[in-house]
Amino acid sequence: MVNLRLPSRVLAVLTFAVVVLTTAAWLRSPEYDEQYTLFLAGGTARPQWPEAPIQAAEVVALQAGHADLATVAADLRRVDVHPPLYFWTVSIWRAFVGASLLAARLFSILCGVAALVIVSAIAVRCGIRPIPAMLLTLGCYGFVYTSIIARGFALAQALTLGGVWMLTKRRTNTSLVAAGVLFGAATSCNYLSVFVGAALGLLVRDWRLLAGAAPFLALDGWFFAAQHGARHGQFPSFSLTAALTRLVAYQVAGLFGGLPLYADGVLRGAIAGGVGLLALCLLVAIVATRPWMAGPNLRLLTVAAIAPAVGLLSLGLAFNNTPIELRYLCFGLPYIALLAAWACQQHAAKPAWSRLFFAPMGRGRAAWPLALPYAVGAVQCAAIAGLVLAPATMQPARSAARAIAALGGKPDAATIVLLPRGNDGVGIVGAFGREVPATLRLLIISPTDTVLDIRSRTQPFSRVILALLGQDSDSRNCLPSMRRAFASPGWRLIAAGSNIEAYERE
Repeated sequence: MVNLRLPSRVLAVLTFAVVVLTTAAWLRSPEYDEQYTLFLAGGTARPQWPEAPIQAAEVVALQAGHADLATVAADLRRVDVHPPLYFWTVSIWRAFVGASLLAARLFSILCGVAALVIVSAIAVRCGIRPIPAMLLTLGCYGFVYTSIIARGFALAQALTLGGVWMLTKRRTNTSLVAAGVLFGAATSCNYLSVFVGAALGLLVRDWRLLAGAAPFLALDGWFFAAQHGARHGQFPSFSLTAALTRLVAYQVAGLFGGLPLYADGVLRGAIAGGVGLLALCLLVAIVATRPWMAGPNLRLLTVAAIAPAVGLLSLGLAFNNTPIELRYLCFGLPYIALLAAWACQQHAAKPAWSRLFFAPMGRGRAAWPLALPYAVGAVQCAAIAGLVLAPATMQPARSAARAIAALGGKPDAATIVLLPRGNDGVGIVGAFGREVPATLRLLIISPTDTVLDIRSRTQPFSRVILALLGQDSDSRNCLPSMRRAFASPGWRLIAAGSNIEAYERE
């Protein structure tokens, strides 16, 4: 049994985490990628949208079904690039909790809280104070983000952390096989979690890890063999300079969020510079303690912290693309937080080296954290507040829906909203359909639709609203035709707002 030493404080942090994660899940706009989870679990992975208008209620209805596990597997192998375990799990979860987006997000919250419990257990094993480790992890923007969206990141994160925890104990047949099982199960939730498991496997070099992971790796291989050619052009071509720049930017954003997005001009640059300097100070503080030299458990954390970044660079180089996004780097964030907690702990005990970061409290007394820990905590709090509240960090479905509502009046038979289909046909349509009134009429526009096609399909309507949601290449290609269709005699622009334009017949 694991002794967390301060169970009441651990419980307090977990309670705080539940409040933060649930609030964020409740308030954030629907996300593009979440819609595939809902459509797949609802039994219609890739709807064929009709040429005729549909009501928003029809979009939500397609997400409300309950696909069985065989249907989920068949759809994943046919039209997607993800492994099955998360989708199977969330399908079962929805059968008991409900088919809403919030219900699916609640499962991710449960996994996020479990991840924090495991972080505290790892911290105890590594001689790190668990409360700072948990708070630093919870403060990571990328950790909170992936712990509230209806995707497989949170479940994969919790499983990977469980595998690391198993490796920090005395290594027996049982613990090593169990670690392999957990690492393998994580890859069956999200392929990219393999970087942590593979890196630690290379470090430990024990066949029992591979034996535990083998059934899941076989399952992954069976799915990936059918999926590997499903998504071409999803990422830009590989460039080392661009990849490193993107990697650094997203790694910092994973720790400290999108604070520069809340300002413009010189102030934005100043905020970005300040956040970057804070990240550099934190890196220096961690490296100065040389955790890889402080015992096998700290070495595990060091390898796990850098594995996702190295893995994404290697993947991009191998396949000539740049698959670097904030959420893909989430798998290293708890280990960075653990190392940061370790560094603060070590520097507090050695104030002579650490006067830039800590201040001694007088002869014979322990050093007291000064600049760095407080600065990190303050910036992380601001970042999480932005994640919960700031539209700049959210996808545009909700803001567009509110802009349409601000036009006034209830949806009527003379009004139609034109919505780009997007690359997958579900991300944009599903998110927008959940945010607008159920009776609002939608016309789904594809990149192949010409100006004449659009004019013909909108002939019965006297009021047209363009939802200009260019969130992928196909949707961006739709927008010029949508605009040109009404930039002509017979139509006049009556309103323009957040990602919308409204036209009326003259």
